Order: sequence, then C-alpha cells, then structure tokens
Amino acid sequence: MTAVTRGTLFYSPAALAAHASAILVAHGLPEADAATVARDLVSADLRGLASHGVARVPIYCKRLRAGAINPRPAIRVERAAAAVAAIDGDDGIGFVVGHRAMDEAIALARDCGIGMAGIRRSTHYGMGALYVMQAIEAGMVSLAFTNSSPAMPAWGGRVNFHGAAPLAVGAPGGRHGDYVLDMAMTVIARGKIRLAAARGEPIAPGLALDQQGRPTTDAAAAFEGVLLPFGGVKGSALAFMMDILSGVLTGSAFGGGVKSLYFDLSGPQDVGHLFVAMRADLFMPMDAFRARMDEMIERAKACPRAEGCDEILIPGEPEARTAAQRAATGIPITPDVVDTLLAEGEAVGVPMPEGTPQPLAAR
Repeated sequence: MTAVTRGTLFYSPAALAAHASAILVAHGLPEADAATVARDLVSADLRGLASHGVARVPIYCKRLRAGAINPRPAIRVERAAAAVAAIDGDDGIGFVVGHRAMDEAIALARDCGIGMAGIRRSTHYGMGALYVMQAIEAGMVSLAFTNSSPAMPAWGGRVNFHGAAPLAVGAPGGRHGDYVLDMAMTVIARGKIRLAAARGEPIAPGLALDQQGRPTTDAAAAFEGVLLPFGGVKGSALAFMMDILSGVLTGSAFGGGVKSLYFDLSGPQDVGHLFVAMRADLFMPMDAFRARMDEMIERAKACPRAEGCDEILIPGEPEARTAAQRAATGIPITPDVVDTLLAEGEAVGVPMPEGTPQPLAAR
C-alpha cells in the first residue's frame, strides 16, 4: 500500500468525486448511480459534514462486497393513494433510492400540491440535507425522515434501541438563501463519534454511555456503547416518532431491527424513509413566498444578540458558507481518510488524485 499520509490534504471536489465514483463502479454500481453517490458524499464534505462524506466510501464498499447492498436494484414504485407513493428500494444503496423517492414525492406535489413517498428496503442514505435540497431546487418545502440502526437507548435504558433518526427540513428562500435543517435526535451524529474513535480523539462529556451504561469521553467506547438523545426524554420521544413514521408506517424494519451499517454484514439493512414535498406556491405566488422568507430571516437576524454572539445564523447558513469556501479552496481530507481511500482505490486499480497541503486557491 502507498505510504501513510502525514498531513491534511486539499482536493478539488471534482477530482474527489471522480475517485469515489470509480471505486464504486468497480464494486458493481452503474456509472450513473456511482456518480450520484460520489456527488452526494462530496456535497457533505463541501458543507463541512466529514462524517457523511467520502470517509464513508470504505464501509459502502465493504457492504457491497458482502452482498449487503444490492448494486443494481429494481426499484418499484406503486401509487398508495392520490398523493402517496409506496417505494420498494430492493436493498439498493440509499442515495439512489432516496433521490428516486424524492423525485416521486415532487412529481405528486406538482399534481396534488403535496406529495408523500414511503420507502422500505433501503440502506443508509447519507446526509439528510441532500433530499430537502433536491426538493428546494424544485420549488418545494419538504421533510425527510429516516430510521437507522440502533444508536441510542429507549429512555431509561442502557442498550441501543432507537436509531439516531436524523430529520431534514427544507424551504426555498430568496436573497438570504434557503432554510436547510439537518439534525439527528442524538446530541452528536454517530458518524462523528466514529471519526473520533478512528483518530483516537476523546469526545466531550454528556454525549454517550459505554456498554455498561456509564458516561464516557472515550470515542471508541462510545461507538460501541450508546449515544444520548438531545433534550433528554424529549429527544428520545422524537426518535420513537421517527421510527414509527419511517419504519412502522412504511413496512421497513423498526424497533431496533435495522441492521448496523458497520457491525452487521449478514444482510441488507432494511432502512425506511418517509419524504413529504409541498409546493411553496400553494397559497401565494412563489415570488411572494420567497419575499416572506427573506423578511422572516431579516427579522431573526435583527434580534438583539446574546453576549458573545457575533451573528445570528439560520439553519443551513453555516454549511452553505463552508460549501462556497471549499468550492474555491478545495476540500480538506484528513490523513486517516486519505489512507483508507488510497487503500480502496489501490485494491481495484483506481489511483488517488493528487492533493495539496495548501488550499487550492493559495497555490
């Protein structure tokens, strides 16, 4: 294997996406699907969500090699009601299933004003913001729910039961940008714990318990233990709701039944999603909706600021700023992630693109 990388390197988004796509094609994904997954992973890195970026390529490849992801799914869509689609993902990679499902919800919303898609037999679908941003491009307000493999206990328990249950919400904006909320029901995303564990870094107190139910700052012990819900019992209750909507309702796995992305290669995960898309111009012209969004954001930003706060930001604004900066300077990839990508690429004859120790714009 190529020598271990010693420092963070910067890569152009296009080069990074091409590398990830080629690796996924070598693992059986059609070129168009591989390009979709790679684009989405790079989108997460652009927005500063490294836990859901190209660092995930090795685990998706591992699951593809184990037959736990179907590289060429026959996705089936049935009309469950006038504005509702039922989608069977055939155990395909979640990005491809998710985008197809949101396409269906958007098409239904164009006809009916609102559209819903319930998805079963999917897999981990990455950053939830991907799907609400897809709806925003179509002029839609949207919700994206998903369940996931057990990551936190039912309230009062000490073993994993609920998934991290990320929720995404999107609304198109005007000159101040779009509203994009993407948050898990845990205090911290499980992917961030995984990265900290891989790097041997501690985590802050109050985020997780070890396997014995004891508070821990050891990331490795936390990854093998349980994460804690944000807001205590309220976050746990919301995670329960997410599993009802994404799992029970759609016909996918639920109640701790989703297979672990990292620890269970025995078969497909059977992740469930639920998407809702609504036309933003249902009650007024689109221009009026965008103007009202701008006014709301301006009112929020004009509020008196708390001590130590330099600026009031809306959900999605920090990520959008990071994405704009990294589009110009390149995406910083840490040594541990570079090494795993090198290994995956070398195993299938895909060379790693050249990175630079300085931001691309500085060269």
